[in-house]
Amino acid sequence: MRVITGSAKGHKLKAPKGMGTRPMLDRVKEALFSVLEGYNAIHGRVLDLYAGTGSLGIECLSRGAEWTDFVERSSQVCRIIQDNLQHTRLQDRAQVVQLSVERFLATVQPDQKYAIITMDPPYADPAIHDTIRKVAELGLLDHEGILIVGHSPRVDLEDTYGQLKRIKYRRLGDSCFSIYEPETIPKT
Repeated sequence: MRVITGSAKGHKLKAPKGMGTRPMLDRVKEALFSVLEGYNAIHGRVLDLYAGTGSLGIECLSRGAEWTDFVERSSQVCRIIQDNLQHTRLQDRAQVVQLSVERFLATVQPDQKYAIITMDPPYADPAIHDTIRKVAELGLLDHEGILIVGHSPRVDLEDTYGQLKRIKYRRLGDSCFSIYEPETIPKT
């Protein structure tokens, strides 16, 4: 697992041993960021939920995002994210929060909205729909922001969650990602 491009291009990232954390495969990450480049989406603040190794948030920082908040419940995995941030020299533009995603979303009061929110939860997470609904309900995205959800092809996500509308779905083997954006309300 490595940083694909940007200021930290080519840096290898650490991952915890075992299957407790399942980082997004490089080929899926490459496809995702290729799509994001088309939307000119990589800027501003990033929220990396279920951060795991920090791969997605670090890739955003490497490509020009201003700041990333990483949310991960495991203290061991949080230390790996910190190590990966130091290795890529991006630690001054990030914060690692050791909390479950549910607890973080119950207490978050960001001073600014996010341009990108990434979610790559465990594939069998039964709460994925509720988590997406909560992100929509909280209005954490700025008006041009995007939500990226990594998921299994066996998980059928809805096309809309509150004000969030799916604009892209891509499947690569046994991995998928869906991209959502806030619906714009037409002015009358």
